[in-house]
Amino acid sequence: MNKARDSHSLDVLYGINAVKESLGSRPIDHVLVREGAAGKRMQEILDECRSRGIPIRFAPRPALERLSKRYEDLDTLIQCQSPALLLVLDGVEDPANLGAIVRTAVGAGASGVVVGERRAAGLSPAVARTAAGALEHARIARVKNLVRSLVEIKEQGLWVYGMEAGAEKSYLDLDYKVPCALVMGGEGSGLHRLIREACDQLARIPLRGPVESLNVSVATGIVLYEALRQRLAG
Repeated sequence: MNKARDSHSLDVLYGINAVKESLGSRPIDHVLVREGAAGKRMQEILDECRSRGIPIRFAPRPALERLSKRYEDLDTLIQCQSPALLLVLDGVEDPANLGAIVRTAVGAGASGVVVGERRAAGLSPAVARTAAGALEHARIARVKNLVRSLVEIKEQGLWVYGMEAGAEKSYLDLDYKVPCALVMGGEGSGLHRLIREACDQLARIPLRGPVESLNVSVATGIVLYEALRQRLAG
């Protein structure tokens, strides 16, 4: 399988013919090729990519098959289990962090992960490698507007909890037994203002050492497993 990503519109093209026809007609961010793929047509694409300076990346078949699937619909994630436990990521841009978060979300039994289209990592071979197989079991929705999606999530009866370093309340004080969505901020900037305002409650992870914050994937694991602990106890 070949996959090409258009660097202007962020379109994704699949298949040897579609990729070959696009190489000379539009800007291409990179071409993704299945490891071990061979053949005359494949070699022609690789040669043309190299002549045009288009990056070539290789990935195992499971990662490519997962990437070729469409993202889930947000409503599907909300309805897939009861009580719902969604994870919403506000500007997580590091693929390694996203992969680690996806693996933790699957391990903790979360309903799914919601990411934005802008200023956020999408599914990629790097995400698949860090997720270490968990991507095959994950439900991931990609939405155009996170604020609107949080409004929709609340309309579906979920509580929205935002994790914010400066919040007064501790994450341990929240009730995770109810249907809820946990909103985690991106590397460095944390939650954006409109995202904070869309949350029902804000909470922090108390820190005792001389650091201002935790890595987002670590923080996500801490909060998700407190949610799991409460649900198992309940």
